[in-house]
Amino acid sequence: MDQSIAIQETLAEDEKCIIAVQCFILIDNATESRLLGLVERSKEHALFVYLHRRMAITGDDVSLDGIIPISYDFAVVEVSSPDELAVVGADTRCRVTFLNEELELRLPFGSHSRLFLSEVNKAWSDVCQQYPASTPRFQWLAKYRSKLTPTRGSMKSLTSKGESLSKSSHTRKTERSQTAERRGPPAEHKSGGNGGPDSPGRVARVLLEDRNDLPPPSIHTYSCNKAQMLSLPQFGLRDNLIRCELQKSEAAYTNLEDFSFFLGTYNVNGQTPKERLGRWLASTPDPPDVYFVGFQELDLSKEAFIFNDTPKESEWINAVMEGLHPDAKYAFVKHVRLVGIMLLCFVKTEHAEHIHEVEAETVGTGIMGRMGNKGGVAIRFRFHNSDICVVNSHLAAHIEEYERRNQDYREICSRMQFHQQDPDLPPLTILKHSIVLWLGDLNYRISNLDVDQVKDLISKKDFEALHAYDQLKRQIDEEAVFVGFTEGDIDFQPTYKYDTGSSQWDSSEKCRVPAWCDRILWRGQNIRQLHYTSHMALKTSDHKPVSSLLEIGIKVVDEEKQKRIFEEIVRNMDRWENECIPSVSLSQREFHFKDVKFMQHRAETLTIHNDGQVPCQFEFIQKLDEPAYCKAWLTANPHKGFLAQGASVDVDLEVFVNRFTAPELNSGRQQIEDILVLHLDRGKDYFISVMGNYLPSCFGTSINALCHLREPIQAMPLDTIQKLTSVSAGQELSSSPVAEPPRDTPKEICMMVEHLYRNASKQEDLFQQPGLRSEFEEIRDCLDTGEPDSIPGSNHSVAEALLLFLDALPEPVVPYHYYRQCLDCCSDYSQCKQVIDMLPQCHKNVFMSLTEFLRGLLKHSAHNRLDVNILATIFAALMLRSPAKQDLGQKRKTQEFYQHFLTQDLDL
Repeated sequence: MDQSIAIQETLAEDEKCIIAVQCFILIDNATESRLLGLVERSKEHALFVYLHRRMAITGDDVSLDGIIPISYDFAVVEVSSPDELAVVGADTRCRVTFLNEELELRLPFGSHSRLFLSEVNKAWSDVCQQYPASTPRFQWLAKYRSKLTPTRGSMKSLTSKGESLSKSSHTRKTERSQTAERRGPPAEHKSGGNGGPDSPGRVARVLLEDRNDLPPPSIHTYSCNKAQMLSLPQFGLRDNLIRCELQKSEAAYTNLEDFSFFLGTYNVNGQTPKERLGRWLASTPDPPDVYFVGFQELDLSKEAFIFNDTPKESEWINAVMEGLHPDAKYAFVKHVRLVGIMLLCFVKTEHAEHIHEVEAETVGTGIMGRMGNKGGVAIRFRFHNSDICVVNSHLAAHIEEYERRNQDYREICSRMQFHQQDPDLPPLTILKHSIVLWLGDLNYRISNLDVDQVKDLISKKDFEALHAYDQLKRQIDEEAVFVGFTEGDIDFQPTYKYDTGSSQWDSSEKCRVPAWCDRILWRGQNIRQLHYTSHMALKTSDHKPVSSLLEIGIKVVDEEKQKRIFEEIVRNMDRWENECIPSVSLSQREFHFKDVKFMQHRAETLTIHNDGQVPCQFEFIQKLDEPAYCKAWLTANPHKGFLAQGASVDVDLEVFVNRFTAPELNSGRQQIEDILVLHLDRGKDYFISVMGNYLPSCFGTSINALCHLREPIQAMPLDTIQKLTSVSAGQELSSSPVAEPPRDTPKEICMMVEHLYRNASKQEDLFQQPGLRSEFEEIRDCLDTGEPDSIPGSNHSVAEALLLFLDALPEPVVPYHYYRQCLDCCSDYSQCKQVIDMLPQCHKNVFMSLTEFLRGLLKHSAHNRLDVNILATIFAALMLRSPAKQDLGQKRKTQEFYQHFLTQDLDL
C-alpha cells in the first residue's frame, strides 16, 4: 500500500510527497509507530512525521507530529550495535540529526527503505551543491506549526529548531563547507573508539553518500589495498573484476558445511490460529538451523483481496514464533505477504551474522495477471557464500486447471525479479540462484481416478500407485514445469480435502477427491532430504500442513585463503587495465520480428562473446534525446552485465506489445523499429538493429474507430485504420474513410458480451479466476481476423479477454476529461446519470451495454458468486480509469459512482 497518498492529501497543492515509509520512533525509551514522508516544494525538502492508523489510506488517517527541514545542518546515520542482528534483514536503525538534536528511527528492512534513504540522500545532496549560493528558507513550513500534534521526546525540539535558520547557523555551515572542500568528498563516516561519544559499541555509517563508494556487503574489506582500489575512478568496473575473479577461484577458498533447513507449508483456509504449531514446526529431534514457513489463504475476506491488509498476518506470525523448536534461539530474518500468501524466515541466532543481501518480492497471477489471490512470494538471500531463493506459491484451483497451474508457475519464474544491491548488476530471477526451495499449495490434483478408488488406495497405504495419477508428477515427467527440481518420495496420505476441525475426508456435497495439493521441492547441488511428511494432528483447516527437513551443503568462506587470493587479484588489476582494451563479438547485428501481435511474447537471442584479453562490462545505453535504451515494446534481458575473459552471455531481445504501446502501433505513429547501442566500459560501442511488423489489433484501438470498422481490423487497409485511430473521443471525422455508417457499439464488445451472457451467466468465479494465455491468443485472433465465426476458449478466458480489452482502450469508456466530474458527483445518482448522458454516443452505448450485461449476471449470483461490490471494484477501475495515478480515495469514489448503475434504475 502506497501510504504517500495519505500524506499528499494533507499538503498544499504545490507540495509533493515524494515517498513515504512506515517506521518506529524512539520516544522516552519506548518505540511508537510513525509515518515518515519526504515532502518537496520549490526544490526545498523536509521530513514530515505523522501519527497514523494501522494502515494510512486517506488524509483522515494521519495527523502531523513533526517536521524536520533538510538543510545543511541535517544528517541521517545508520546505527547498529554488536548485540543486534542488523545484518539479518531485520529493521534498519537510523539516527536523524538536525542542529544539536537527534531522533532515533527504525525503518523496515528492504528495498523500499533503501529507496527512501536514497531519496533523502538526493535531497540533502541538492542542498550541499547549491550552498552557499542558495540557502533554503523553509517559509512554506510556517503554516504547519499550528497543526502539530503535542508529542513527547525530541520531536518538538527538532521541529521548533527548523522554524528558522539563524545567522550563527549560517556561519557554522560556512566553516563546515570550507573544511569539507579541503578534505574532499568523504569515503566513509568513521566513529572513533567504540563507535561514538554517546553510543558505546556502536558502528555508524553515513547513508547520505554515494553508495558506489562503498564495497558491496558480499565482499569483505581485508586491507588498505582494497580501500585504495575502491577510491579509484573505475571502482564499478574494478569491483566487478574482483567479483568475477573471486568467483572463478571460489573452490579454492570455500568449504562445504551442512546446515539443516526446515520447510513448512500450510493452507489455513482463512482461519485464525486455534492450535499450537509446535507439533508441526518442532517435530524434528534437533532444532533446524533455518526455518522457512509458508502460508496460503491467510485471509479470504474481500478487504484482504482489495486492500492487501489483514490482521491475521500478525496472529500467524506470533503463532509461528511460539511454535519454533524450543531447544534453540531464533532470529526473525524477513517476512513477505501478498494477500493471503505469506512466507516467514528464521535462523538460529548464531548464524544471523552470515545472512546477507536479503530481498523479498511478490507476483500476482490472478485475473489479468495482477490480482494477488493467486501467485507467489519469495525471499532471496546469501548465506555464507551460497545464494538461496525460497518461493511460496498458491497456484490455480480446480482439478481440470492443471494447464493454468503450469502457466502460473511459468509467470512466477519469469516475473519474479530481485534487484541487486549493486545497481550496475541486472535483477536476479528465481532460477539464477544456485539453490531454489519451492513450497506451497500448488493445487495439482489426482486425476483419472474417482473418489472411491483414491480412498481405497489410501486405505491400503499404496501411495506409490496413487502417486502415478498425480498431476504434478505427470507434468514434471513431461518437463512442463519444475524442470531440474526434485521432490522426495511421498509416503503420507493426501493433505486435501478434510472437514475443518477433523481428519475426516470432505463430506460436503462436492465431496472433493483427496489430493497432494501441498508440496515441497528443491533445485540445486549438495541437498539431501531427511524427512518429508504431513501433520495430521493439526485440524484448523481443510488442508494438513506439510514439512520437509533438508540438509544443504553451504559454501563457507575460509577468510585467510580468500584474503590471499583477493590481494593477488588486486595486484594484477593495474596490469589488466593498462595492457588490454575489452572487445566482444556478437552472434548477429540485425533481428527481424515478423507479424508481432498484441500481448504475444516474442524473443530472439543475441550472444555476446568476450573475445578480448580482459574481463569486460557491457550495457545497453540510451541514445541521444531518448528516455531509455530501447523502445517501450522492447527489452534486452539482461540489459547490462559482466563477462569474464572467454565467456559468453545470451541476451534475450524480447518484443511484447501491451496496453501502453498498442495504441501507438495500431495508429502507425510507431513501428517495430529500433537500434540498440551496446557499450563496453573502456571499449567501443556496437549497434544492433531490431525491425519487424505489427499486426493491428482491436485491443488498443479506440471505441470510436472500432465503431467505424464493419470488418475485422486486420481485413481493413492500414491507411484506413490509421485515419480512424487518429481521431480522439468525441471528435467527428471530417470525411469517413469507410462508406457504411458506424455501428452503435464495437462488434468485438458485442461478441464477447453475448458469448458470456449465453454461456457463462452461472459460471462460478466469473471475472475472478484467470483464463489461459493460449486461449486468450485464440480469442484475440478471432476478434482481429473474424476466424473462426464464434469465439473460442473457456468462459474464464473470454471474461479475462473482455477485461483486457477495456484495459487497453486508449480512451476509457468514460473518457478522461469526465473523470473529475464522476468523482465530484459520485454520491448523487441523478448527477451521475447526467455525466453519462454527456458522453460521446458510442462511449455511452458501450457503458449501457456493459452495465445491462452485469446487471443480468447479478440475477444469477447464487450460482456465479458475484455481487455488486465485486463487479463495481473490477469494472469501475476499467471504465473510469484515472488519467494519473489513482489513490485509494479516488478508487472508492469510482466504485461508488458505478455501483449506482448496478443497483438502481438504469433509465437515462
